[in-house]
Amino acid sequence: MRCTHWRRVPLALAQETRQKAPDGCLDRTLQCQLSAHEGDEHYGLLAELATHDTALWLRWRADYVNLVVLRDCPFTGSEPDSQGCSLFAGHPEHHTWQDNPEEVPCAS
Repeated sequence: MRCTHWRRVPLALAQETRQKAPDGCLDRTLQCQLSAHEGDEHYGLLAELATHDTALWLRWRADYVNLVVLRDCPFTGSEPDSQGCSLFAGHPEHHTWQDNPEEVPCAS
């Protein structure tokens, strides 16, 4: 299950992101991309960067928020058609393919 914390991107950091991101587009509100966790540090993906295998992330806690450039997580699932983890190298908790999204019944 994914972390449920959200954060609005401060205007100054949004402007800095637009300068660094190849396409200049970004979401102004981000959900933490980590699986549900106990810690109070959260990460939201802002943009993939032109530099090979790196991305710009918003990192936040209750008392601070900043931008960090992190290398992509190099791991993939063990199945032949598995996708790679969409988090950053050294992330805590589970890889993205290990998180089971909660199933929501379909309304008929």
